[in-house]
Amino acid sequence: MDSLALGLLGLVVLLALIAIRVPIAYTMILVGIGGTLIQSGPLVLLNQLKDLAYAQFSNYDLSVLPLFILMGGLATHTGLSRDLFRGANAWLGRLPGGVAMAAIAACAGFGALSGSSTATASTMGSVALPELRRYKYAPSLATGTIAAGGTLGILIPPSVVLIVYAIIVETNIVTMFAAALIPGLLALLMFLLTIAIYVRFVPDAGPKGERVPARELWSATLGLAPVIVIFGIVIGGIYGGIYNPTPAAAIGVFLVALYGIVRSKLTWASFRTSLLDTARMSGMIYLILLGAELLKIFMARAGVPQAAAEFLHTSGLGPYEILALVIVVFLIFGCLMDSLSMVILAIPFFWPVIAGLDFGLSPDETKIWFGVVILVTVELGLITPPVGLNVFIINSLARDVPMRQTFKGVMPFFASEIVRIIILIAFPAITLLLPRLLN
Repeated sequence: MDSLALGLLGLVVLLALIAIRVPIAYTMILVGIGGTLIQSGPLVLLNQLKDLAYAQFSNYDLSVLPLFILMGGLATHTGLSRDLFRGANAWLGRLPGGVAMAAIAACAGFGALSGSSTATASTMGSVALPELRRYKYAPSLATGTIAAGGTLGILIPPSVVLIVYAIIVETNIVTMFAAALIPGLLALLMFLLTIAIYVRFVPDAGPKGERVPARELWSATLGLAPVIVIFGIVIGGIYGGIYNPTPAAAIGVFLVALYGIVRSKLTWASFRTSLLDTARMSGMIYLILLGAELLKIFMARAGVPQAAAEFLHTSGLGPYEILALVIVVFLIFGCLMDSLSMVILAIPFFWPVIAGLDFGLSPDETKIWFGVVILVTVELGLITPPVGLNVFIINSLARDVPMRQTFKGVMPFFASEIVRIIILIAFPAITLLLPRLLN
């Protein structure tokens, strides 16, 4: 069989296995090994396997992943999520739609600690949903707000998906953190504005909360201090060039654990649970990365990425039209898999295509800008009907709310994200401002 035809057949098998819910890591490993075996024979495959895992996992940059995952796990068990929501609600809860706004602000803060969208959605859902119910918020707005707010964990540094993207395209993690900060804050502001507009037209959906006494306001504001201090030390130290992301993550783990011990909120059982969850999550990510490398080697030998790049470059489509097609593909993938799998699977195929296009930016700036645009698209995939992952997470926490109501609730945020993607594509300087200043 012709190599390109074999590669295309491998893609069909890959998508078929994903569609029937075979785990993405096993899917890529099976297709990568099977394709290489047919294409090059067992000797080449065995020679490839003997040191591939070591070469992949000994990458120093990967050591930052389990540390940031552990930091997020510890933050979940130390009550920081409740302190975040309490502080945000004290300031915003008295406004129309204010409790929902507080939930969004708390999601942004917790996402900055956990770096995970699914962890942010599940943790903040258990904290904020009871309050939204207490103030009689419309079920669609209440659940839709948490599902959308959870997506903020992808982009606001430190982000696990952001780190993985930087490793795949071989760019600086610190630079990607800097590039993602302003677009992440833009998402926060646009989500708050979305709620304000929504409750203006549907006032009963988001009633005002209670105005808290001055003493409670002061106490709730002080509760935000640990998060601000930890975030400032970890991310501020990275931006300031004091340390690179790996020691920064270790410092973050220490500070979150110290906070939990001082406040008597971190028990040995919760610490052990955090360690086990970190091991499981890290193992899953490493296995997916190994599968992606096997698949990438097979596809490169088959010439699939090169053929795709040549086809698009000779199609007569302009750079922005090709970028729009890539974004549509990522939205479709969002209906089939989680955000991390999307990035690991698709970026090796699409980045070579984008790298050959002229957007009026340098190659390094294109790499940074494209990464942020794609991560915003990945965020959107988490709430895209009919299989947005965050919607399923929230549905498991609010089983009395039909899933169609939650999808109805995320639609205003979906529209907000589309607008943000257009803004970031039209004005690359928003993404590139901080990286240019740091350089």
